Amino acid sequence: MAGSSVALRGLCRALLCKATDGAATTGHSFITTPIFYVNAAPHIGHLYSAVLADAAHRWQVMKGADPAIFSTGTDEHGQKIQQAATSKGYQPQELCDKVSNTFKELFSLGRIGYTDFIRTTQANHKEAVEALWRKLYDEGYIYRGRYEGWYCVSDEVYVASSRVQDGPNGTKTSVETGNTLQWYSEDNYIFRLSAFQKRLKEWVGQNPSPVVPCESRHLLQMMLSGDKSLDDISVSRPSSRLSWGIPVPNDPSQTIYVWLDALVNYLTVSGYPASNRCWPATVHVVGKDILKFHAIYWPAFLMAAGLELPKKVVSHAHWTHGKMKMSKSRGNVVDPFSVMEKFGVEALRYLLLKDGSYHHDGDYSEERLIAILNSDLADTLGNLILRITSKKLNPWGPEKEFHKPLLSAITPGGDEDKHFFDKLQSLPDYVDKCYESFEFGKGISAVFEILDETNRYMDRHQPWVMVKRDHSQLRALQQVLEVVQESLRTCAVLLHPTLPDSTLHLLQTLGCHGDDGASNELSDKGPLHMKLQTDPLYIKH
Repeated sequence: MAGSSVALRGLCRALLCKATDGAATTGHSFITTPIFYVNAAPHIGHLYSAVLADAAHRWQVMKGADPAIFSTGTDEHGQKIQQAATSKGYQPQELCDKVSNTFKELFSLGRIGYTDFIRTTQANHKEAVEALWRKLYDEGYIYRGRYEGWYCVSDEVYVASSRVQDGPNGTKTSVETGNTLQWYSEDNYIFRLSAFQKRLKEWVGQNPSPVVPCESRHLLQMMLSGDKSLDDISVSRPSSRLSWGIPVPNDPSQTIYVWLDALVNYLTVSGYPASNRCWPATVHVVGKDILKFHAIYWPAFLMAAGLELPKKVVSHAHWTHGKMKMSKSRGNVVDPFSVMEKFGVEALRYLLLKDGSYHHDGDYSEERLIAILNSDLADTLGNLILRITSKKLNPWGPEKEFHKPLLSAITPGGDEDKHFFDKLQSLPDYVDKCYESFEFGKGISAVFEILDETNRYMDRHQPWVMVKRDHSQLRALQQVLEVVQESLRTCAVLLHPTLPDSTLHLLQTLGCHGDDGASNELSDKGPLHMKLQTDPLYIKH
């Protein structure tokens, strides 16, 4: 599904090698989203996690990562699934199949180019979970005991007593989520999380830290420091209460805790336990609400099993609507299917990556989407494409051969031209740094600054005046057009992770072609035959 990213690999590597006098990515890439719970239909927050991971995966593919794995999927076990299925008149597996397929439909529509879609009801996943359980048990990190405390069904987790508050009508609620809690006292299997506090603290405190952003790292350091030790955690539930899950090996009276089950999905994708395809993961992309599970529980499980830890955990912020958390009761949940149907897939991808952040929540509004669709995509980028490919500025017709210009060899028309050329040549390296640190909004903004500069470059040189003069101006006109084409080619490559379809079309319009017939990669070597355009690439709303 990310074939277009492979097509741009040669162009991307050439840009980055030129900018850094070095090589682009070598080695493997293994990027994951969390697997999504199937108790309800997907919303825009799910799509944001997937688009963010997809953009990162596409960029690694373009830089030459091989192999490049991108996994996502659905989390299909647990008490919430049992309850949701019962309330809707389904068997649990029926509900899982229905909602999992809806996620697949969303990701197909949203151009999510995953390589692996994992479901926790798959047989190979059950095998992986059982294998990890046996390893943890054999190593002495799982023991049988009495466990009691306040349990949150909505979050599928026991809540520490310090994080419990009084709720309405004598109830107890979670400080973090506000969800209602229930008191349970039961015989469970328990994981010795307390044994890993020192190692977890050292891991999180590495420089550079494997956990970003800094706000998330500081939160974890607070949880891991101080006099109070980490509590051991329950990793099973009585099957009398929770039957929809994977039974504990050799003890069918207990069901494996849904978070232990779910987190193993990353190992399942790698082929565990039979093989180890590209483990460890290079990046886990997660929402900030599940940071503890991915940056405390998960690395502790891996340490106990003697497996390598993920290279990086990226914790992103959420999306609100009208500055409020989305919820069914408020009626402000944004349906990504309807947004993409109304405004297009790439408009929504662009909004999510431009305005999304791991520092603060993004706020969705239709007005904001329309504003950036019109100003950035239709006006800045779309109009520039129409200007450069118009018949009026190309008196030679489509058969004219253009060539990739060497900007350093062009005499600038003044300080403004020199500033523009310098910024254009340094752009790939800057954007690469942004994308590698998951600051896609910063990288996208830098690209559009160059597109604004390109429009100003055209305004300064006025090619529409040059074309009306005698033939002595045609070489100067061609040089201006080649500079603008080079800027558009560079920007199209850098925007591809965000806008995969339209940027591929743009590069082909600008004359990029299959390099040797033996691969699908595009090339800008040799003569380029630009296609004249009359239809806009982006429609204003």
